[in-house]
Amino acid sequence: MGQYIIRRLLQAIPLLLFISVLMFILLHLLPGGPEQVYDNPQLDAAGRAALRASMGLDDPLPVQYIKWITNAFTGNFGTSFATGQPVIGIIGQRFPATLELFLSSFILSLILALVLGTVSAVAQGRITDYAITTLTYFGISMPTFLFGLFLQSIFGVTLHWLPTSGTATLDVAFATPFDYFLDHVLHLFLPMIVLSLLFTARWSRYLRAGMVDVIRQDYIRTGRAKGVPPSTLLMRHALRNAVIPLVTIVAIDFGAVAGGATVTEGVFNWPGMGLLFLQSIDRRDYPILMAMLLLGGSLVILFNLIADMLYGVMDPRIRYT
Repeated sequence: MGQYIIRRLLQAIPLLLFISVLMFILLHLLPGGPEQVYDNPQLDAAGRAALRASMGLDDPLPVQYIKWITNAFTGNFGTSFATGQPVIGIIGQRFPATLELFLSSFILSLILALVLGTVSAVAQGRITDYAITTLTYFGISMPTFLFGLFLQSIFGVTLHWLPTSGTATLDVAFATPFDYFLDHVLHLFLPMIVLSLLFTARWSRYLRAGMVDVIRQDYIRTGRAKGVPPSTLLMRHALRNAVIPLVTIVAIDFGAVAGGATVTEGVFNWPGMGLLFLQSIDRRDYPILMAMLLLGGSLVILFNLIADMLYGVMDPRIRYT
C-alpha cells in the first residue's frame, strides 16, 4: 500500500503541472484583463505600460507561467491585483467558511444518500421506492441557483423563518455564545440544503442500483437461509459491498461539489472561496484564480487517492501490489 500511495503521488505531479498550464492559458484568454479593470481612463500609453509591468503582465506568457510556477513551488502565489495582499492570506481568510459549508453539505449528502438509497432498494417496486425516485429525479434536474432562489423566497422572504444571506445577523449583540452559534447555524441551513440536494439525489441512485444488485447475490440468500437477522445481513454484508461503486462516484463528484459551492456561495452571499472565485473572475485577479484552481485540482487528486485506499477497507479482496 505504501508503494502504491507513493506512486500515485508521483503521478500527480505531472498531472498538476498540466492542469496549471491549461488553466493559466485559459485565464489569460479571457476577454479583457486586470489592467483594463483597474486602468484609469486618464492614463496615457506609458502609464498603461507601467501598470502592466507592475502586475507582471508585460512578459511573454511562457515567461509569466515559469515565474508563477517557480514561486508556487515555494508557497508564494503572489499578491492580489485588487488588494495588493498576499494570495495565501486572502485564501486563508475565506477557506474556513467554505470548509464549513462544504463539510456540512458533504456529510448531509452522504447520510441522506445512504438512507434513501438503501430504503429505495429494499422497497423496490413499492410506493416508497417510487416516491424516493421522484424526489431524486427532482434533485438531479433542479439547477442549484434556482433551488437556492426558491428557498430564499419561501423561507426567507415569505415565511421569515430563515436568513437569506451572510453568516451572521448584523448589528445584533448576542447575549451568550450559544445565541451566536444558533444564529450562525440558521444562516448555514439554507446554503447547506441547496448544496447537498444534487449530490444526495445522484448518490442515492447509485447506491440503490448497487444494493438491488447485491441483495440478489447468492451469499445474501444463503445468509437468509441460515437465519441471519435482516438488519445484520443488510448493514454488514449488503451495504458494505454496495457502497464500493458509491465511493468512486463520490470521489469523482468532489470537484463538482466544490463547483456547486461556488454557485451556492454566490446566491447566499456566503463569504467563502466560491464567492471569492466569482469576484476574482469579474476582476481578472489572476493570482487568486490560479491559486484556487491549483488548490482545487490538488484536492480532487487527493480525494481520489483516498477513495482508492477505501476500496481495500470496504472489500478485503482488493489489494494493491
